[in-house]
Amino acid sequence: MSTAPSTAPALDPARTALLVMDYQPAMLALLPEGGDREALLGRVEGAIADVRAHGGTIAYVRVGFTEADWDAIPAANKSFAPLARHRVMHHEDPAAAVHERLAPRDGDITVRKIRHGGLSTTDLDQRLRERGITTLVVSGISTSGVVLSTVIDAADRDYRLYVLSDGVADPDTEVHDVLLHRVLPARAHIIDTAELHTLLRAD
Repeated sequence: MSTAPSTAPALDPARTALLVMDYQPAMLALLPEGGDREALLGRVEGAIADVRAHGGTIAYVRVGFTEADWDAIPAANKSFAPLARHRVMHHEDPAAAVHERLAPRDGDITVRKIRHGGLSTTDLDQRLRERGITTLVVSGISTSGVVLSTVIDAADRDYRLYVLSDGVADPDTEVHDVLLHRVLPARAHIIDTAELHTLLRAD
């Protein structure tokens, strides 16, 4: 949690999207036992409500594969070849759905991806730009997977970026800390859900 006042710029909700990425039962199950998954869900639930209340966009990204997707993954892909081999995360499997506490509503953006990043194998960038979105607030599981990949990609596409420090998590807490404190700040403003609430109200 931040102790100093935020130096991040205020948010224009009309041009802002909250990315809710890989908040799926199968991904939550990878987090350490006793890591307070319910509290994590509660914080992201609150962030979604805040952004909705101010007229911002919610964009959901989830990982899920069809038979054709699995068949197209080459053996050289170190991360995804094992998933294809074991036929893990079928897109219709309940474990691959967005967690019920964070379920999408009409008007939200929802995309299905087949690699780490939220932009690389989806039309998310196009759909965000069609709505005039220039700022992304990032939440997701895991920090070393979808969060890192999406932030690097989105930074190269010139989005203004914020990462929710208490809305991201990783199976490896040491890696999570290094990314949050040493890597991601070069590309994104690091804020927490309380700061998000304040920045949305700071017109």
